Amino acid sequence: MSSSALATDLYQLTMIAGYDTAGVDATATFELFVRSLPPNRTFLVAAGLEQALDYLTDLHFTPGDIEWLRSLPTFKTVPAKFFDQTLRDLRFTGDVWAMPEGTPFFENEPILRITAPLIQAQLVETTLLAIINFQTLVASKAARVVLAADGRSVMEFGTRRAHGPDAALHAARAAYIVGCSATSNVEAGRRFGIPLAGTMAHAWVTSFPDEVEAFRAYAEVFGDRSVFLIDTYDTVAAARKVVQSGLRPYAVRIDSGDLIALSHSVRATLDAGGLLDTRILASGDMDEWSIAELLSRRAPIDAFGVGTAISTSRDAPALGGVYKLVEIERDGIDIPVMKLSGGKATSPGRKQVWRRVVDGRAIGDVIGLEDEQAPPDGRPLLVPVMRGGAVVASAESLDTIRQRHHALVHELPVPVLMLRARETYHVGRTYKLDTLTDYTGQQLRDS
Repeated sequence: MSSSALATDLYQLTMIAGYDTAGVDATATFELFVRSLPPNRTFLVAAGLEQALDYLTDLHFTPGDIEWLRSLPTFKTVPAKFFDQTLRDLRFTGDVWAMPEGTPFFENEPILRITAPLIQAQLVETTLLAIINFQTLVASKAARVVLAADGRSVMEFGTRRAHGPDAALHAARAAYIVGCSATSNVEAGRRFGIPLAGTMAHAWVTSFPDEVEAFRAYAEVFGDRSVFLIDTYDTVAAARKVVQSGLRPYAVRIDSGDLIALSHSVRATLDAGGLLDTRILASGDMDEWSIAELLSRRAPIDAFGVGTAISTSRDAPALGGVYKLVEIERDGIDIPVMKLSGGKATSPGRKQVWRRVVDGRAIGDVIGLEDEQAPPDGRPLLVPVMRGGAVVASAESLDTIRQRHHALVHELPVPVLMLRARETYHVGRTYKLDTLTDYTGQQLRDS
């Protein structure tokens, strides 16, 4: 899904107008990374790359975009060449390296690196951050929920709580790649091939004069795949009615109340009535903590519907991903650059991240310069995905991404995967990167 070239911050456009007017056409390298993990996160999961590549592939300004920008007072003194040539001809022609979607990663590790003419590399900052920050945020939250469910199905039900239809669509995709089994979002099902799941609302039950009549009418339409919502009035009484009616739903859903006590009572009622195969689905403001609590109390729940907690990452609703210049061409030479800002200093030079894996278990990551030799047992995490503005990475199905994520996340140390992590994953830096950082910083302080 592409985005308009105008879906950016104004200062990106004022900067590229300034670069163009000043004749700055250097090749530049920017890296996208997250400075620190959100609370209660021990790892993040890269997501959104497919949409990011679509955006870069389609990047252009329409004639209408250009004329509208020309009319703005901000651009009143900008030379006509910027509009009539630079914006008219602008396309993304750079190289992109990135972590494949589904890859777990950690703070300060570049997950995407762009090398391109400065005007192009600068312009795309805002949109890339919007795409990758959001989808990575949702994927990271959903991964925790899936881990907490311990093999039970988790269905993503967050469309109505998401921050708009586009956010809901891509939240569904991000949740699916980390292991959610289905989504309620029909457009996500059509566009991405994600399995769909849904039951009925309380409005269905209350629109009928009798609860059993509501169940029976639903079953007549949807047959043995029916899922009945049984907590509209009295949950346990509704379970008894289902048994007594002779109906055989695929599942029943409980959306409120004491889910531990109710699930035990409903399971006993269904089993006593011979509905041994009827599953119990729980929903209602669930997250990884409530799921873990239910399972620790042996609640006989087979699947979970999770909405707001996933689609908004409710406990940590924003990800502080940043996109920083690390290298710029000057007089034909690539010069490492960095920021010295307090609390926001960056590291210079094009970087690679290696994951060290021993006997099938990740023992730590190493951040180093792109041209360094891989450390022992190290596997590079950044791979080329675009060259010269053309996508070179093979198209992947969501199921392929899901399988990769499952393998990579379970490669991490078990304590890192716990809701309350018992250890911090080790991320180190190479001597060469530290030396370059110290040297560049000293040069800047002395200048």
